[in-house]
Amino acid sequence: MAVKIQTIKDIRFYLAKELTNVYKETEIRALADVLIKTVTRTTKLHQLYDNGYLVTRGDAEKIIEITEELKTGRPIQYVLGEMTFYNCIIKVNSSTFIPRPETEELVDLIIRENKGYNGNIIDFGVGSGCIAIALAANLPSAMLTGIEISEDAIRIAQENAVLNKVKVSFIKGDIFTLDQEVVGKAGIIVSNPPYVRNSEKPLIAKNVLDFEPHLALFVTDSDPLKYYKTILKLADKILLPGGRLYFEINEAMGRSLNLLFESFEYSEIEIVRDINNKERIIKARKNG
Repeated sequence: MAVKIQTIKDIRFYLAKELTNVYKETEIRALADVLIKTVTRTTKLHQLYDNGYLVTRGDAEKIIEITEELKTGRPIQYVLGEMTFYNCIIKVNSSTFIPRPETEELVDLIIRENKGYNGNIIDFGVGSGCIAIALAANLPSAMLTGIEISEDAIRIAQENAVLNKVKVSFIKGDIFTLDQEVVGKAGIIVSNPPYVRNSEKPLIAKNVLDFEPHLALFVTDSDPLKYYKTILKLADKILLPGGRLYFEINEAMGRSLNLLFESFEYSEIEIVRDINNKERIIKARKNG
């Protein structure tokens, strides 16, 4: 091993030197924290920031190996194969979109507003299963069903449910042709569907464009609300009177979605801003 890494300080210096052309300084510091905790299995904060803390030769070699992958722009979540989402361990791969903090905010909102809920919850477009699994873990009396078109994503979601010791029924299905009888009735529907317009691609980070599944990200500019419209049509049939609907949304489309919900005669329609003050969630109640 030509590179000499013996301490936490060495790891931070090495990452700063090797990744400076790929990531911003703040991103490199965050990556360093994740790698140090994951590779060295360091759980104590004083060790994580102790520059003199010694690492093994094997861990140093692993850091170098991972760094080479990170230099390609491949997201660290894919490199490590897993991440933490709302206190759940979620495995991810190139078949699944990497969960974002705003999706954790969506989950948190549902949990806070539905404590003790014991009915059915349907998650459309589950991907890695992070939303359904986090809800199952935190609303233990609820019954979770996840709908997903990708078989590869369903396999990962099923692994994640087992890993987190929760029960979720995953169904392979295309929401545009889905038989409502397959999913049954529900009191809550949630979805984080594709909502980035093709025209917004130039605004998307290169590592997202190069590595994350476009099927889970993009929609045409001609019909950017098509997933929302389709789920609302399904909700007409499967969401119980008084039931709640929660969507993650494109920050630029809050007004359009508000009008769409009004056209379906929902009540208590509300756009919720995330921690960065962006319109990221819409919620509503189905009239009885």
